[in-house]
Amino acid sequence: MNLKKMSRLSLVAAALLSLAGVGVAQLATRDATPAPREVAPRGALLPAEQSMVNLFETSAPSVAYITTESLQPVGFFRAEVAQGAGSGFVWDAAGHVVTNFHVIESVAANPNQGRVLVRLDSGQPIEATIVGTAPEYDLAVVKLKRIPAGIRPIPIGTSRDLKVGQSVIAIGNPFGLQRTLTTGIVSALDRELPTALFREVAGVIQTDAAINPGNSGGPLLDSAGRLIGVNTAIRSASGSSSGVGFAIPVDLVNRIVPVLIVKGRAPLPGIGFTPVRPDIVARNNISGVVIAEVGRGTPAAEAGLQGLGRNNTLGDVITAVNGKTVETLSTFVAELDRAGIGNQVELTVKRDNRERKVKVRVIDIRS
Repeated sequence: MNLKKMSRLSLVAAALLSLAGVGVAQLATRDATPAPREVAPRGALLPAEQSMVNLFETSAPSVAYITTESLQPVGFFRAEVAQGAGSGFVWDAAGHVVTNFHVIESVAANPNQGRVLVRLDSGQPIEATIVGTAPEYDLAVVKLKRIPAGIRPIPIGTSRDLKVGQSVIAIGNPFGLQRTLTTGIVSALDRELPTALFREVAGVIQTDAAINPGNSGGPLLDSAGRLIGVNTAIRSASGSSSGVGFAIPVDLVNRIVPVLIVKGRAPLPGIGFTPVRPDIVARNNISGVVIAEVGRGTPAAEAGLQGLGRNNTLGDVITAVNGKTVETLSTFVAELDRAGIGNQVELTVKRDNRERKVKVRVIDIRS
């Protein structure tokens, strides 16, 4: 090959290499990852935001994540471990933790076949024993077997002066997601919440703060971070938060919990009679509490109340307590609870279409 031909080939190759180089450079430029955008500065949190942050950081260490494990029979020869979860809060420095009864109900039914675990700020589950239950108030107290350092009881507020529209904060563990904060307002007051033994909790707080499964037993706080209620239920067709949640008022909690710690059970207000089952009363279109049988030596007996007669003929029907109409057994016992053990109530009673008023002393029917 002559020199001229070689020179031409070299020039062509150089040109191709040059073009290839330009192409590679351009391709590299197109494929390069863009630099992150510069972060825009911001000022301090708004006062309302900072207040909420401070409230959460102060209150969250007092909130407990409660899990339960219990053996449940499956058939005749097998059993499996059933698990449950809910929330709670530290009551005192002795390691007492308050929650809903329904959160620990499976273990309470058979303590030897289950256990309760409480996770606090330390992050490690601590086994706890059940020291008191009050199904009729949906409250329970468990005690930590080991008290961690720096345990922080929750500050206690009051529910007697709550106003519709004031801010509330719920902290709990919905769907097992620990330490979730939701906010809302007091939507209504003095609601009634059905519980066990045909009873209702009176004075219940209604809130629109999101409450979901797993929030049960957790605290409802006011804007000062004080406990004003125990989140206990939602009203929803799907079971998820729908803007209507309920909390047991703290004034009731503050009355019942100390008794549970000492005695293991709550006093049960009554006057000493056995009522006819509410479903039977409803089927017979009777409004009020129908007395089936009166116990000897009870305040009901002393007041001259009478139960069913021969062939189940109707005796006395209680229609009001202290002037407030009671149409069902649950509203009747709620009024007795409101009056308080040891106090006297005035009953409006009907018999043979005649109405009379009698005064009766409220006692603890469990004592």
